[in-house]
Amino acid sequence: MKKLFFLAVLPSILTYNAFSQGTPPKAKKQTGLTQYVDPLIGSGFHGHVFVGANVPFGAVQLGPENISEGWDWCSGYHISDNTIIGFPHTHLSGTGIGDLGDVSFMPTTGPVKVNKGTAENPESGFLSTFDRSTEVAKPGYYKVSLQRYDIDVELTTSRRVGMHKYTFPASNQSNIIIDLQEGIGWDAPVETYIEKVDKNTITGYRFSKGWAVDQRIYFKAIFSKDIRDFAVYDSTALKPGTSLKATRVKGVLSFATKKGEVVYAKVGISPVSIANAALNIKTEVPGWDFEQVVKAADASWNKELGKITIKADSLSQMKKFYTAMYHTMIAPSTFDDVNGEYWGTDKKVHQNEGFNNVTTFSLWDTYRANNPLSTIIHPEHTNDMISSMLAIYKQQGSLPVWHLMANETNCMVGYSAVPVIADAILKGYKGFDVDLAYEAMKTTAMQDVRGTKFVKSLGYIPADSTAESVSMGLEYAIADWSLAQVAKKMGKSDDYAYFSKRGQYYRNYYDKKAGFMRGRLSENTWRTPYTPFISIHEHGDFTEGNAWQYTFLVPQDVEGLAEMLGGEQAFNNKLDSLFIAKGDMGDKASNDISGLIGQYAHGNEPSHHVTYMYAYTGQPWKTAEKVRFILDDFYTDKPDGIIGNEDVGQMSAWYVLSAVGFYPVNPANGQYVFGSPVVNEATLKVAGNKSFHIVVKNNGPQNKYINGMTLNGVTHNKTYISHQNITKGGTLVITMGSKPGTVWGVGAENKAVSVIK
Repeated sequence: MKKLFFLAVLPSILTYNAFSQGTPPKAKKQTGLTQYVDPLIGSGFHGHVFVGANVPFGAVQLGPENISEGWDWCSGYHISDNTIIGFPHTHLSGTGIGDLGDVSFMPTTGPVKVNKGTAENPESGFLSTFDRSTEVAKPGYYKVSLQRYDIDVELTTSRRVGMHKYTFPASNQSNIIIDLQEGIGWDAPVETYIEKVDKNTITGYRFSKGWAVDQRIYFKAIFSKDIRDFAVYDSTALKPGTSLKATRVKGVLSFATKKGEVVYAKVGISPVSIANAALNIKTEVPGWDFEQVVKAADASWNKELGKITIKADSLSQMKKFYTAMYHTMIAPSTFDDVNGEYWGTDKKVHQNEGFNNVTTFSLWDTYRANNPLSTIIHPEHTNDMISSMLAIYKQQGSLPVWHLMANETNCMVGYSAVPVIADAILKGYKGFDVDLAYEAMKTTAMQDVRGTKFVKSLGYIPADSTAESVSMGLEYAIADWSLAQVAKKMGKSDDYAYFSKRGQYYRNYYDKKAGFMRGRLSENTWRTPYTPFISIHEHGDFTEGNAWQYTFLVPQDVEGLAEMLGGEQAFNNKLDSLFIAKGDMGDKASNDISGLIGQYAHGNEPSHHVTYMYAYTGQPWKTAEKVRFILDDFYTDKPDGIIGNEDVGQMSAWYVLSAVGFYPVNPANGQYVFGSPVVNEATLKVAGNKSFHIVVKNNGPQNKYINGMTLNGVTHNKTYISHQNITKGGTLVITMGSKPGTVWGVGAENKAVSVIK
């Protein structure tokens, strides 16, 4: 996902080839599954991943920020850049818009400079370059050496506290700059405050406006060394005293250091208050044992990564799999304090009751695979996410669209919280108020915003009324179908009939003469001129895609789509054509349209289910061929190893599920369609201390087709498996071959289906 923005990209950055010849530093030997995680995967190309220290779903993402700005720096860091202007405590991962970058710390030596400088003239500010051979990135820990200052920086975190370890050279003027001005991407400060409380403590806050239009973060920083001098600045203007409220506040603390002297800092953050930030430190990191915090972070990652254990043929496969799992757990991130308080969308302090409040809901992306993955291996987190969404509903009157730090960004089309909540209810989740959840879904679907009034009155969104009308209407149909299934489960027959009808409105965007989805102006007229290849970013009929890709965005009713396209054979022919069609998408196409196979675009989410659609129309071997190609070629263990925006875990969730053998084409029918597993074994830990064990026999580069399968010793020829079969535990044995099987998946009774009778 992205709503693109472009800023000046500074020219003096390294290319990947320039630094890739260096030898990475030797890190302390890791044990457990974290040894297979490389956080730098996805930091090149357009992956936009966060690089730094964090814990699973933590509030703190503590890592470096480069000076360069632009789309590939949405997380503040790109592998092509060797500059650092600070270490902020919050970051996004994989998004197409930049924000956060709050409360940045930058250690320096020598005369104080409080502007960041430029890549062309680093000496004009505090910017430093770094030698990539000194960089160590692993779950819960980050290390780098600032060349300009000869300072080693090590970072680690708990859930709400960042811990810094700076090893200084001998200097009579060692400094730590606390920068409340600098943010990432669209983020800009509105009001900032800093205060020296005592010889070891600094507090303050940062209010900013960006993608999140009203973001607030409070902090308390405690230092292991007494502060000799403390100065405050409004941008670059020195101000008197030791406290300051202004728009662009910076604070600089200074002291003398001996060679090799270590200075620690503990920084608690809070969305509510400085007092809560202090409580977070007192509760989570009461002491000064940096290594213990590193070990605790590593242990937390090993625990979560251990929810799926695999055996694979190579170290590369292990790295790809566990790095992908790692990326699925950076967000949604904690957005409350240890006392349960959090800041609401209604700009009030709330107390969570029975759940952990979280934020960063990239729902347009994650409803497709990352949220279904959570229903398998993260039941507690699934309940927390949905309870947080319901709290947002009570505060703003509708479910979140793309929620960030108590702000509704309304980014992306659809109301994608609906299929997420529906999926959980249909899978039997009860760790939230189900009646409130139904109310929230229905209220959201019945509002009169973002084209929904046209859905209710016309059955389609006129192309001249709303940008990206086709994509929006197709997403609404998916969500409405999901809501209908919940209505049926809850015995609400009228609602079931009504939303089932709305789930079929995808048909109203199909132009039979053109053979594609198309922007509709009225009942009898279509937008012209028209070509299925052209994609117009921002103001066209499609969101980050074209008609080729969106014609297949009907995961809720594949059989109906096939019938609409002329029957199974015509559907298969059309699907074949998608993967070979060549055409120019135009100079206004979104950069998100990456990872192309013909017109199939794996680098963007609307295509993610498409390779699995062959299983609905009797040709599962074609799914195997294409899924295996994507697993092997579009995901690598290199910095450019993610073919598009990571999108808060969705790109990686596709890999995790597909690697073990299946994928949720329909986001809310509780079925997973088989593809082509690349692992040799996988054990999924599910609720109730049960395990689902997958054994893949005769696997290999040529043996990409499923030839046979047993589930708990019984032959299983269906091309799908239910959520209940997985979560009740058991053993699935898959036998692979170099040619499609003649029995497995063959016959109408074995096709994947949208609705289980």
